[in-house]
Amino acid sequence: MKNLKDRREFLKISAAGTLGALALGSFACTSAATTDRKSFGVGLQLYTIRDAMTADVIGTLQKVSDLGYKNLELANYAGGKFYGYVPTEFKKIVNDMGMDIISSHTSVEAEGITMESAKKMADDHAILDVKYCVQPWVEEVDRNIESYKRMIGDWNEVGKIMKSVGIQFGYHNHNFEFNNIDGIVPYYDIFMPEMDADLITMEIDMYWVTKAGQDPVEMFNKYPGRFQLFHFKDMAEKSAPFYDVIKDDITSVGAGLIDFKRIYEARETAGMKYMFVEDDNQGNGKPFEAIETSIKNLTSDILV
Repeated sequence: MKNLKDRREFLKISAAGTLGALALGSFACTSAATTDRKSFGVGLQLYTIRDAMTADVIGTLQKVSDLGYKNLELANYAGGKFYGYVPTEFKKIVNDMGMDIISSHTSVEAEGITMESAKKMADDHAILDVKYCVQPWVEEVDRNIESYKRMIGDWNEVGKIMKSVGIQFGYHNHNFEFNNIDGIVPYYDIFMPEMDADLITMEIDMYWVTKAGQDPVEMFNKYPGRFQLFHFKDMAEKSAPFYDVIKDDITSVGAGLIDFKRIYEARETAGMKYMFVEDDNQGNGKPFEAIETSIKNLTSDILV
């Protein structure tokens, strides 16, 4: 019975993958192109295609692999499962498609986290064999000095628990952390000095730091080695610095104004280990065309 069940599951996954490849249509990659692209180790933050993942996990992951993405960063952990699958099951699905799960966005809420729930979160991610868990967001009501300090204290504790199972905790920025609050710029005056650099690495989002008027390369020079994860996300419009989370002009990597070559050339100073494409707007209705453009520009120009 077990063999029959395994065969049925294999056929189910194979069929979904075939349908996914057909759905790619005109922008499907050849095997040679896919192999070449995978050698660059480009990752995808799955929040970029969240609607597709909700509709069809297996078929969507197959499309991502067919486009040449090698690494994944997840954005769906709930009740001990990832996208509805237990850790071992989800890991096998991804690995069988020639991809690896590197990171997972996992929020610690502002009111804090119990050590029991933090341990559960760490253990589930350890089974998945991720290298990073990342705090991706701070609610608007908590974007104040007192809350930032309290949350960072909690994150340092979570970082210890993660480290005990071989996982690096991290923080993903937006633009609001750079907003001056009564003479204090939280990112530079609170986050960087109060986060334990051994327990929390920074996942730098190039779109959001640019929107906040920051220069990523200058940040690397100021805090060398503290940016192990890069989020590559491009912008179509230049504007004065702002701190509201407005993202109307997100575009595919290499299709906008950010000088990713210059940023990538400074990766050793930054301490970069992995990079992920991300598009908060899901390609403005064309998610797979958008991530195809991103990986094509990365592997044919920016990373070469």
